[in-house]
Amino acid sequence: MKWLLQLFTWWNEQTLATRIHTALRGERVGEDEFGNIYYRWKKGRIDPALGFNRRWVIFKGVAEGSKVPPGWYGWLHYQTDDIPNADYTPREWEKPYVFNQTGTPNAWRPQGSTLRSGVRPAATGDYQAWSPDA
Repeated sequence: MKWLLQLFTWWNEQTLATRIHTALRGERVGEDEFGNIYYRWKKGRIDPALGFNRRWVIFKGVAEGSKVPPGWYGWLHYQTDDIPNADYTPREWEKPYVFNQTGTPNAWRPQGSTLRSGVRPAATGDYQAWSPDA
């Protein structure tokens, strides 16, 4: 069943093509606390089209970009060449991971949203409602 998902979907871990590409060209660099596995091209090979060594992640479960921890995000986006290890301590400004809350009851809703409980704030007075009769 898993191979069928990999053949026909891209949001469940990896596709079959990505699995083959990773097996042939990828060098495993590490794994984060969520089970995501990080790779780069073998032997530090430089991509001729990009001019640098490619890096990528194979997500455990659903492919969700917000599941990448801050340390790995920095490595993945070439902000640092230091590979985060098991004893990585986040900086004081790095927040702990919270999965993407969009579409859940915990999603952020701005003041005045119809989905937010409470009363909409009063208008400032410079707004005039349009009327088809006017």
